[in-house]
Order: sequence, then C-alpha cells, then structure tokens
Amino acid sequence: MVGGVWKAEGGKSVADVVGLTGSVTNGQARLYATGSGSSGTSGTLSTVTDTAGAGATMSGSVTTLATAGSKKAFRGVALAPAGGGTPSPTPSASASATPSSSPSPSPSSSAGTSAPASPSASSSPSSSASTNPLTPVAWPGSSSIATADGSDVFGEDLSGLYQEGGVLWGAQNSGKLWRLVPNGSGSWKPDTANGWTSGKSLKFPGGSGTPDSEGVTLTGAGSAGGVFVASERNGDASGTSRLSVLRYDVSGTASALTATKEWNLTSNLPSVGSNLGFEAVTWVPDGSLTAAAFKDESTGAAYNPSGYGAHTGGVFFLGVEGTGMVYGYVLQDSGTFTRVASISSGMAGVMELQWEPQTSRLWVVCDDTCGGQHRTMKINSSGAFAITAVYNRPGGMPNINNEGFSVAGADECVSGSKPVYWSDDSNTGGHAIRRGTITC
Repeated sequence: MVGGVWKAEGGKSVADVVGLTGSVTNGQARLYATGSGSSGTSGTLSTVTDTAGAGATMSGSVTTLATAGSKKAFRGVALAPAGGGTPSPTPSASASATPSSSPSPSPSSSAGTSAPASPSASSSPSSSASTNPLTPVAWPGSSSIATADGSDVFGEDLSGLYQEGGVLWGAQNSGKLWRLVPNGSGSWKPDTANGWTSGKSLKFPGGSGTPDSEGVTLTGAGSAGGVFVASERNGDASGTSRLSVLRYDVSGTASALTATKEWNLTSNLPSVGSNLGFEAVTWVPDGSLTAAAFKDESTGAAYNPSGYGAHTGGVFFLGVEGTGMVYGYVLQDSGTFTRVASISSGMAGVMELQWEPQTSRLWVVCDDTCGGQHRTMKINSSGAFAITAVYNRPGGMPNINNEGFSVAGADECVSGSKPVYWSDDSNTGGHAIRRGTITC
C-alpha cells in the first residue's frame, strides 16, 4: 500500500487459486496457496517466500508442497499454531486430507443469511441437547448403518438422491439418472421396467453433451412434472463451468433422456472451478416459504410468488461444493430466473440439500471433507435461513465420500423413527447406498 492505495508489485502463477494465507517473519512474507487445478479435479498446495519487501517487485519461486489425489481438490488453506515458531499450513481438501474434528466456522451474515436461530423443542429432535445450535451434537437417530444396495451395482460417482415414496431417484455424475425401487429387504435396486435397468443417460437440450449430474429433486408435481437435475459442467467440455438446472421428462421408455429445459445460472454466480460447482439441489414449496415470512433477497421484502409469473410453485435451492454456499432461485417456465437467497452454510462444501416438509427444515450435508457433518436450517424471525442444529455423522458410518442424502416421508415414520439414505461417490466396499434412521 502506497499513500493509502494498493499497488501491484508483481505476482506468481498458481493455477486456479482457491485459498491463500501467509505469515511474516523478519520482514519476509511467506505465502501459501491452494489451487484447484485447471479442471477442478486436482490441485496443489504451493508456497513462495517474498524477500523483496514493500516497494519492490515480488521475488521468490513457487514450490509445490503437496498435490491432491485423484478426483480430489484442495479448497483452502489456513495456518495452525504449532507451539511457537512459524505455523504450519493446513490445507482443506476433499477426502485426500484427514478432516478436522473441530466444528466448522460459523457463517457470516449475508443476504438471505442471519445469525443462528434459537431452536425450539419442535424444530429439531435433539434441540434440547445444546443451547448453541453451532455446537455439533450426536446424530438424531440410530448409530447403526447398513448397506442398501447390491454389490457393485453402480460403481463410482453416484451422487444426489431423492426419495419419492416407493421410488428412489439417483443422479450419477457420469451423466446418468437412476430409478430405483425397493428390493423387499430394506434396500434398493434398479427398476427393470421402461428402460431403467442400467439407468438412463442424460443430454442437454437438443441432445448434445453429457451433464455432470450431481443433484436431483422433484417439485410438488412429483416425477410426473419432470425430474430436475443439478449439473456443474458439460462432461464433454470438462474444463468449463456450466452451472445449470435441467428438467427431464421421465415418462418414456428410451434409454437416453434429453432435457426439455435448461436454466443456465453460470453468469449469475461467483466463478468456481469447473468441478467445484453445483453438487446439490432441492425444491421448497412457495407455501412453506410464505408461511414462514421468507425474505426475498432480490426485493428486500417478504417473498411474493405472484411477482414471478409462471414457475414451479416453489424455489430451488442449490449447493456449491467449492464455496459452501447455498443459493435460492425462482426458475420461471419461460427460462428466466431470479436469485432470491444467498446462504452461507459455514462448511467447506455443500454436497447435498434436502427439504424435509415434516419439520419445515433444510438439511445441508457435507461429505468426508467435513467429517460427514450435517446441518439443519429453518427460516427465522428475520425471514432468513439460519442454522438450528449441527449433527455429527452416525457412529456406525465411516468417514466416506457421501455426496447424497435422502429423507423418507412422514408416512414412513414408525415408533418415532424413519429411514434416511446416503450415496457414496466412491462406492466404498462395493456399495454406493447406505441406510440409517432419524427421529420423527
């Protein structure tokens, strides 16, 4: 800074920087940077020591300290005190680094976000366990976990889940949609009718490309109104972000599905690595939002669905892996869209979102990056989504790459318990789906 104005004095090249920290010792600045890699599928932890000082061109060479493993990406870096001397850099990575067991940082206030809501006894099954909703507590259900699919049915990359009664929809990020049905033993198997046996490949409108399908949801119309998929890029051009919501008509028997509508939201969102974009999507009915006096970010006033013309009768909420942000959008039938919420989850990444109508709460899920942490949010008295609880993963769940999470409906609540399901992107032990319970 010279005379109160920041002045560029050189720089160093690190591909797609997503995190930066540093320290100063004896007048020399040592910087650490994490880069996501050009396609977001790999990355580095790098360092450089600038010995030039203020007013001189930046010096030093970049040295790579660590490289993320296959299908992993560093998301950030922080310095952790080490009992004296220069702190050691601690990169935040997806699965390739051991996640910290300490709570994630609290979200800062922003449009559509506020301080945590004080949970009541009805807002969360275990809300009385802690007076601070940001303090992680035990899983609100059984600690027991069981596999819920056949051996090696899906392979890797099964991501988003959504349960529609006796059907479980699954999005696989190789550009495939699955329709699963009960196998009679508490697990799920591919539907063998109407061409669903091996899942159905997905295409963008016009029949082109391969959506990197990460999340799946339905509206109040059910699958008859279309299945909605969140995609972060076109797999045929994997180095470029394409943050889209795609609608598919699933009523036919063809082996491939071409999107009937695409809402491409890329230009309306902060830039992220091409493999660090949309991971999650869920739909919340307009009636639930207006009943809770939800505040519309775009107007600064109470959400008014009639101001948006023909749309799906609700708001789509989308989670971003690379930033941990959740965005709410009204997607109009015309193809236009409006962002009505921007919510910080307080986690390193968001891998799944599920709206639970029974409790009017939003589940926000992270994978092994955050130790399998789940958070719930409800609309508070200010009209913003706020955290009501932070849950550790069930005791019987290993810390695996669970990118999908599905909650059964109220009709499956028996003796105060109902099923939930997770999908493991890594197909650990040859199984991609696991089941557990939550209280209801």
